[in-house]
Amino acid sequence: MSDTTLTIKDLVVSIEDTTVLKGISLEIKPGEIHAIMGPNGSGETTLSQVIAGHPAYTVESGEIWFKGENIVELSADKRANLGLFLAFQYPKEIPGVKLLTFLRSIYNAKQKAKNPDHKKLSVFKFKKMLEEYMQELKINPDFSERYLNAGFSGGEKKKSEMLQMALLQPAVAVLDETDSGLDVDALRIVCDGVNTLKAKTDMSVLMITHYNRILEYITPDYVHVLIDGKIARSGGKEFAAEVEDKGYDWLR
Repeated sequence: MSDTTLTIKDLVVSIEDTTVLKGISLEIKPGEIHAIMGPNGSGETTLSQVIAGHPAYTVESGEIWFKGENIVELSADKRANLGLFLAFQYPKEIPGVKLLTFLRSIYNAKQKAKNPDHKKLSVFKFKKMLEEYMQELKINPDFSERYLNAGFSGGEKKKSEMLQMALLQPAVAVLDETDSGLDVDALRIVCDGVNTLKAKTDMSVLMITHYNRILEYITPDYVHVLIDGKIARSGGKEFAAEVEDKGYDWLR
């Protein structure tokens, strides 16, 4: 597992006495892009939440190795500090907390976890650094003065997630239906952000999606179809087009 960033071994997961994942195994190497597709209710979002450490799910058996460590028992914040990032399908709105304040807080927390002697960046220095990322992602600088996701459109919420990702520079980014609710222009901007960061940092990506369109902008190395809590079949990027054309029934 030394040459892999994220390794999932025989993962069985339940929630409220219902088994959702039924033996998932997956290996993601540095810089690879993996796409997870499947019909609704197959366990795709559950997989993303379990990787990130959501406490509502119970890992019945199996392992999740990240950077050479089995992280099954680690809390979500510790996983994030190690370099895991989850972009939510429906990011939460937090009225009263400015995006700038939130981003400065998570940035300083990440740096403190890496280096206990880290001194918090001043608001001025942080804002200057943040504006460079915002320019790269084609985000209006005034965006950071708004309350976190409050009143944001679907596209703005996803841009906010991409800004967080760019700032934290994770080793693995899990994107849970990032294309959901986006128009063509917003989708292109979000995907450009993912591709730019990947090129700069060799970040690995695990994308959860029900549609082939995002794969036109972010080219996967591997595509996996998840059905009823199991990976039914895997293939290369051309496999996604085959699934789009045939649907899922032929893989059941």
